[in-house]
Amino acid sequence: MARCLNSSGSTSSTPPRCFASSGRTGRTSRGRCRIGGDGYFAGFTARHAELLAEQAAGRHHFHVLVDDDGAVLARFNLVDVADGGAELGFRVAEQATGRGVATDGVRRTCELAYDEYGLRALVASATLENAGSLAVLRRTGFTPVGEVMLDGRPGLRHVRELTAGASSRC
Repeated sequence: MARCLNSSGSTSSTPPRCFASSGRTGRTSRGRCRIGGDGYFAGFTARHAELLAEQAAGRHHFHVLVDDDGAVLARFNLVDVADGGAELGFRVAEQATGRGVATDGVRRTCELAYDEYGLRALVASATLENAGSLAVLRRTGFTPVGEVMLDGRPGLRHVRELTAGASSRC
């Protein structure tokens, strides 16, 4: 069971770990998972159980941003946790874009990665056509380190070293 963090810093018991919205919302980003058609749901129950087990084992950390009514506005995931690092993926609901949620959520996820999970570096990638995600990564301290192909499309891989108080310097 993960804690739900709200803007006042209090917690409640709600899986997965979630951020409560402070009324801010943001840009859509390419994340690690894609939801596409009925095939996604065909094995959903088994895949969901597998992901929860991996999170319990510390291999992944899943976070959601919820509004005051409990609607999910965004997700911020740390996956493939190993050797002090992880890969960041994020996605913001279309109706919540353009108001800073992605930037705020990535900052908060970086802080959790360092303070709670003991991570020291994160990597993240975005397609070249996804200007919003590229801007979020740069605004939050990620540095481009190379080109990658993402689902057959050219993109950039980014790295961010994490330090204490890093989110306040973004």
